[in-house]
Amino acid sequence: MISKDTICAIATPAGNGAIAVIRLSGDKSYEILTHVFNSETKDWKANSIVYGNIVQNSEIIDEVLVSFFKNPKSYTGEDSIEISCHGSTFIQQKILELLINHGARIAQPGEFTMRAFFNGKLDLSQAEAVADLIACTSENSHRIAINQVRGGFSKNINSLRSELLDFASLIELELDFGEEEVEFADRTKLLELSDKIYSEIDKLVDSYKLGNVIKKGIPVAIIGLPNVGKSTLLNVLLNEEKAIVSDIPGTTRDAIEDTYIINGVNFRFIDTAGLRHSTDTIEKIGIAKTYEKINQASIILYVVDISETTIQEITENINDFKSKMDDPNKKIILIANKIDKLMDLPKGGKKLFEWETIFVSAKRKENIQLIADSLMKAVVIKIGNEDTIVSNARHYEALVKTKEAMTEVQRSLNENISGDLLAMDIRQAIHYLGEITGQITTDEILGNIFSRFCIGK
Repeated sequence: MISKDTICAIATPAGNGAIAVIRLSGDKSYEILTHVFNSETKDWKANSIVYGNIVQNSEIIDEVLVSFFKNPKSYTGEDSIEISCHGSTFIQQKILELLINHGARIAQPGEFTMRAFFNGKLDLSQAEAVADLIACTSENSHRIAINQVRGGFSKNINSLRSELLDFASLIELELDFGEEEVEFADRTKLLELSDKIYSEIDKLVDSYKLGNVIKKGIPVAIIGLPNVGKSTLLNVLLNEEKAIVSDIPGTTRDAIEDTYIINGVNFRFIDTAGLRHSTDTIEKIGIAKTYEKINQASIILYVVDISETTIQEITENINDFKSKMDDPNKKIILIANKIDKLMDLPKGGKKLFEWETIFVSAKRKENIQLIADSLMKAVVIKIGNEDTIVSNARHYEALVKTKEAMTEVQRSLNENISGDLLAMDIRQAIHYLGEITGQITTDEILGNIFSRFCIGK
């Protein structure tokens, strides 16, 4: 998977900007630079920044700053150089062209980080967290990613794996002395250890639900009858014209999604098709999707036109929603919209205060902050700097398999099953934990992971 080529790529976003950074990594980095870089400083020292010019023959292409890194003290563990140039797309492409002409090649997606992995600068879970760190959009997703980049998750996994290896070695030592019936491992202590490891893994597996929500955003479905102001509310919450607003019922026929960060928490709002009986084929598909989104969401914003609805209608609809939910106790916040048209509360309106009801005018943007406040109260997310939260689907899958293997280990110990079968189950658990950090891996897994990175990383 890894080559000895010297690679280069633009490490900053595409397009014009004040500056751009071009990375170079590999054994020939310094040699290639001598052909394109002139400076008054002739002695290029590691961990230094040098001012000079990128030149083609005698023509100056740009004035730049060049950062020098000597192996193994670099991101990739190789000789590496970063060129900070002006952000013109022409200049960026010209410098890349010069580097390629003198022996470099364009990096593949994630190739810099892949080299860091192969050269022992990062394990596989840390390498994957680099991509999460780049993509994080909220304080909590950043906290999870930075903890993993710094090795917090890896430390947990390696500790569990080390305990299992000690566990396995004692069992396998017994197998070597099978004829003498020597017991090196106290079964009671092994069962205590297996229970402890199982508990730790179970905690990591359970954390995925929270980690996945934080990473992708807490899903909030906006539901209600047609023409009650769902799309207007979405536009106001996002502060942009995301959804088409019309007086014609049934305008929204498909789910519209976008994210918005409230006090460091990423919410994923989903505007859905209006719920009503319809003979329109396309609208009926949209309504079916609405019920799918209701089940996928963590929080429901049920929007009603408070100037026209009745308490009986609201009650019947809430009961109908709950009957079709996978979780009938899911959080529902009643949004009483169009208070600007309200002359008086509907008959029996006191019941509105039994539900969590927020009175708003989406059209006039009144009381919208109350919705944000209510959403924040609905999700209590407290992540410490040292907390290990699993947010990667590959890690989750490996942990689930480890948990299954540990269940078999516990069963074998409780039923006093032979040591060779017990050792096999322990080795299975060790294998799956090793897949997380990259101690056990395949080219297919690596290719799939690093292909998702941007080219400059």
